Amino acid sequence: MPAVPLHGHQRHDRLVALRTLFTWAKWNGLIFRNPTSRIKVGQYEYAVLQPLVPEQVDRSVAAATTPATRLILALAAVHAARVAQIANFMLDDLDMGNGRLTIAGRVRPLDDLTLKLLLEWLEHRRCRWPNTANPHLLIDNQTATRTSRASNHWISASMRGQDATLERLRVDRQLEEALTHGPDLLHLAEVFGLDEKTAMRYADSARQLLETAAEQKPRDGRQ
Repeated sequence: MPAVPLHGHQRHDRLVALRTLFTWAKWNGLIFRNPTSRIKVGQYEYAVLQPLVPEQVDRSVAAATTPATRLILALAAVHAARVAQIANFMLDDLDMGNGRLTIAGRVRPLDDLTLKLLLEWLEHRRCRWPNTANPHLLIDNQTATRTSRASNHWISASMRGQDATLERLRVDRQLEEALTHGPDLLHLAEVFGLDEKTAMRYADSARQLLETAAEQKPRDGRQ
């Protein structure tokens, strides 16, 4: 049977999948050249995700001036947690003894920075609201006397107006993973629980950024 040409979203999705597959093969030394690298995807291609610059991140870090906001920033920037996931984080999701925390049902290793900020926040929480029965990790004056979670507005308030918002920090963390470990959508899906299309977008953006960086690198070592 003759091949049926693909158009629109079908063509885009198929090409992105092939690009990711061939990029993985090239990254692992199975092929020498990606045959899909110069094929234009067309009008349905997403814009390439761009990493944040250090100055943008520094301004958000400077804006996080309380134990709560510092922990919130870390959960977004280190663990790629969404605002709602941070708000829903429960005390029972912490396993500091085994160095783990659970975000949206996925167990993640607890790094030293997040552990330090967790201990700082928990001490602040204990001193500020010693009798609270709220099972959520992050609470405020309104939720300390209840058992409901804090609002998304409260969680994201300190980063509002910054270039590196919590959402941008979350995206940047996932893009960093793709750039550091290679544009492997299976790895991204495993680490962050991404669906196939979202993992493809990060993998494709990382591939294009890595290819651009390689093309711009001087071949003879001169600047």
